[in-house]
Amino acid sequence: MPLTIVYAGTPDFAVPALEAIVAAGHRVVAVYTQPDRPAGRGRALTPPAVKQAAVALGLPVLQPATLKDAAATGTLAALAPDVMVVAAYGLLLPAAVLAVPRLGCLNIHASLLPRWRGAAPVQRAILAGDAATGSSIMQMEAGLDTGPVHLMEPLAIGPHDTAATLTAALARQGAAAMLCVLAALGRGDAPAPRPQSADGVTYARKLEKAEARIDWAHRAAELDRQVRAFQPWPVAETRWQGGQLRVHAATPLGTTASAPPGAIVEAGTDGIDVATGDGLLRLTRLQLAGRNIIDARAFVHSESRHGPLPGRTFGDLP
Repeated sequence: MPLTIVYAGTPDFAVPALEAIVAAGHRVVAVYTQPDRPAGRGRALTPPAVKQAAVALGLPVLQPATLKDAAATGTLAALAPDVMVVAAYGLLLPAAVLAVPRLGCLNIHASLLPRWRGAAPVQRAILAGDAATGSSIMQMEAGLDTGPVHLMEPLAIGPHDTAATLTAALARQGAAAMLCVLAALGRGDAPAPRPQSADGVTYARKLEKAEARIDWAHRAAELDRQVRAFQPWPVAETRWQGGQLRVHAATPLGTTASAPPGAIVEAGTDGIDVATGDGLLRLTRLQLAGRNIIDARAFVHSESRHGPLPGRTFGDLP
């Protein structure tokens, strides 16, 4: 049986589930998303991805700055939802809001709970070197991602996955998982959600730009994960000739070199091989401050005008 749903989400991650819920025939009576914010170099006021999708689907959009006041609770109650579906909304849902929908609030969380509760589960899973992650459909409660789980689906993390590619895959997986749970709720035969284990709890704290700075004394495998985890934001970075250099793609090599961390060992069309605390890291896509992203070949061609790259060092502070 179709359900009456209020949907809450903000970034691209939340779009596939919204589109899938509408396509499945559920009645979405409102879409909550965060207010429009400045974006891009021109800082033009830009609607969130979920708002753009909702408008294209002809759905009413609400963009309150907070849900903590009585007026917000009253507005939601007037919609009389069976379920509120939440995916990366970004605003706290107080207890009064959680209590409004007849069947409660369901969250699409991009990890296998209780591992990586919190704001940045995809990036933290890559940084930690996890072999797999997944999607959890959780019944929301007052705690931070502590609610019981209706359904979990695992997903392998590939050696070339970035936060961007893994987030997109999890968005599709989470949308499909949410449809399964909603269908069971609509039929009235959904099993009770399972409480999360008390073991294996980890927290995925919010990313900070300071974490993007590459420490070349770390192992090449760790730096590879840092580069992949921080795509598309905040982007791993080092110093070059006293300025910022962002590293958008890199590959750890199985070879080692007797050179200090950060030293360029080889530089050619395939990449720039840099010594680390353990192994070489080949840089393949780079970006100087204020410039476009370029491949290693273009970087080597440009920077070789000032002398050969081998022997020079990344991470040199101004």
